[in-house]
Amino acid sequence: MSYYILYNKYAGNGIAREKAEELASKLGANEDSIYDMTSADYSTLFTDKEADIIILGGDGTLNRFINDTAGLNLENKVFIFPLGTGNDFLKDIEAEQNGEPIEITKYIKRLPVCEIAGKRSYFINGVGFGIDGYCCEEGDRQKAAGKKNINYTGIAIKGLLGKFKPRRVTITVDGVEHSYDYAWLAPVMWGRHYGGGMIATPDQIRDNEDGTLSVMLFHGKSKLATLILFPSIFKGAHLKNQKRTAVFTGKEIIVEFEEPCSAQIDGETVLNVKRAKYTAAQPVVKLENEANV
Repeated sequence: MSYYILYNKYAGNGIAREKAEELASKLGANEDSIYDMTSADYSTLFTDKEADIIILGGDGTLNRFINDTAGLNLENKVFIFPLGTGNDFLKDIEAEQNGEPIEITKYIKRLPVCEIAGKRSYFINGVGFGIDGYCCEEGDRQKAAGKKNINYTGIAIKGLLGKFKPRRVTITVDGVEHSYDYAWLAPVMWGRHYGGGMIATPDQIRDNEDGTLSVMLFHGKSKLATLILFPSIFKGAHLKNQKRTAVFTGKEIIVEFEEPCSAQIDGETVLNVKRAKYTAAQPVVKLENEANV
């Protein structure tokens, strides 16, 4: 059996190459099977259609692979060997993480699209908008400063207590508008999990026949009440509080904040975003980034 073993040198706290070598040895593959996906030329790489593609990394790494290979019509089976910190995708598909590569081929053939600042991209879990984007932004800042083991829960708590200011949001779902003051979160979800274990939309079904998405609103003026309710999102129990949460489903969703804030696409930060548009899952093809959203 032959392999393409792809590692993301930025994943796994810098040990991805080492893990790739260990995996290659375990599979009986040589070092020529190992590629740095941050510099690989996918258009010429996958000449062996029988070889398995194994991606080492987490949700962000998988998102990058999907968008970089869109339109190549890969015939290879695709696997992931988890190295990320959250691995929400694997939680969502209820994959058993037993130290072996996990096949994900069927899950990456059809995905939803988000459009932010004129750039269109596929996503595998969800696109967060609000305090979750703030947490990613602050986490990136701490990483750049050399800090290890970023405490995202601590960042979120500080955000809830004043670092992040909730703002008015308008959400349009299949042409119907819904507006809320003091919005803290407005993620649009293809799966149930995101953000390192949050179950934002417990009833969202990945790979549903219509390709519909769910958007979840977490809103409220009181910082204390929001802080008390927030931990329940990790069990998907936050939706019991209908005064502070809401979920809408549809094929086209537009989220627009009154003031810009950070967003995150499968864990990757996008700064200064006011408006994002999402469309239902569709076959993965090469995207043109000329959309005016």
